[in-house]
Amino acid sequence: MIDKIQGVGQVNRAKPTGQSAKVPGGQNAFGAMLREQLENKAQGTQSVNFSKHALERAEERGIELTPMLMDRLASSVEKAQEKGATNILAFDDSRAFIINIPYGRVITTMTGEEMRENIFTNIDGAVLL
Repeated sequence: MIDKIQGVGQVNRAKPTGQSAKVPGGQNAFGAMLREQLENKAQGTQSVNFSKHALERAEERGIELTPMLMDRLASSVEKAQEKGATNILAFDDSRAFIINIPYGRVITTMTGEEMRENIFTNIDGAVLL
């Protein structure tokens, strides 16, 4: 891949052969994600997404990501934003999630058993699910 300098602070990456990732309807994946985020922001809703690491941990640990759980996590993010938190521990008796609030991103997940064996650092809030 070749980078061409366009001006101060701008980089134009030459596109590899082929097309950008498309989603049904001919939109590129980034455009679809951006539109969804803007719609959520306009509606005042907060979505929660998972890092690759968090998704792998949830799968390894048998943590099911149900729509109800996702709603509870999104609610936790909204509450934490209102209080000015930046990294929280959202938990119940059987699972825990470390969430970066500005990005609405779950960083990692763990089971109740693992919670008993850990010390949580770099968090500035906790929310009971």
